[in-house]
Amino acid sequence: MSLVTTKEMFKKAYEGQYAVGAFNVNNMEIIQGIVDAAKEEQSPLILQVSAGARKYAKHIYLTKLVEAAVEDTGLPIALHLDHGDDFEICKSCIDGGFTSVMIDGSKHSFEENIALTKKVVEYAHAHGVVVEAELGKLAGVEDAVKVDAKDATYTDPDQAAEFVQRTGCDSLAIAIGTSHGAYKFKGEPSLDYARLEKISNLLPGYPLVLHGASTVLPEFVEKCNQFGGHIPGAQGVPEDMLLRAGKFGVCKINIDTDLRLAMTASIREYFINHPGDFDPRQYLKPAREAIKNMVKHKMKNVLNCSNKL
Repeated sequence: MSLVTTKEMFKKAYEGQYAVGAFNVNNMEIIQGIVDAAKEEQSPLILQVSAGARKYAKHIYLTKLVEAAVEDTGLPIALHLDHGDDFEICKSCIDGGFTSVMIDGSKHSFEENIALTKKVVEYAHAHGVVVEAELGKLAGVEDAVKVDAKDATYTDPDQAAEFVQRTGCDSLAIAIGTSHGAYKFKGEPSLDYARLEKISNLLPGYPLVLHGASTVLPEFVEKCNQFGGHIPGAQGVPEDMLLRAGKFGVCKINIDTDLRLAMTASIREYFINHPGDFDPRQYLKPAREAIKNMVKHKMKNVLNCSNKL
């Protein structure tokens, strides 16, 4: 079995009103925890790699690890580039075996974003690869993506319809109130469902994407803080809000921060409880299990994508 694109995944997700989880990966234990969860839940799966992950682990190591996951589990997995910021990185990933790429031209003007996205779409489609684009700007910090709250802008529905028509992108990441990182809301969490519904109505049958959609699960934040961490005031997107988004054409939900918190909380706890241990396998094994259990929960209770293969 080989890597797949997201085309059929998204078609089924749209019709079934659920979302596919796109989980950021950068090492073996994270990948193993995610794919083991997907196998047990019989869930469709997207593994995605940011520019920062490629710098950290190198392109070839990540692709080979994901290929090993496909061979080991037999799951249909899509390998996706998250937040490619120029044509060159998208081309490198397309040429290097990725089945899906994101070109994030949201920092550019509307017309410049269209031109850049169209260039990536033409190259990707010629090589059998699908393209996610972004319109609107999410606040927050994740790897190289840094947007101040004052610079964040929600996606204009009419522009979204025009953007998709003119670029031919296969899915569109929109801004409706989510944000990157562990500090998503200062006050009461809220998403602009009216805006989401309008975009969905203007693009019937079309897959939308939510970035910055980790819940920042309180139990992991509390455990990190209990065992020596300092993450005060962290807050994510409540899970019921994400579940509701799947009813309005959101077919892909990105999850990264929750993976980091699950792994870090487990490792912090292990170090405190086993101060004499120094073999990485001793503390990475429970960390991998923590990721697996968290991802299973997401697939079953938040994404609603269990038993959808």
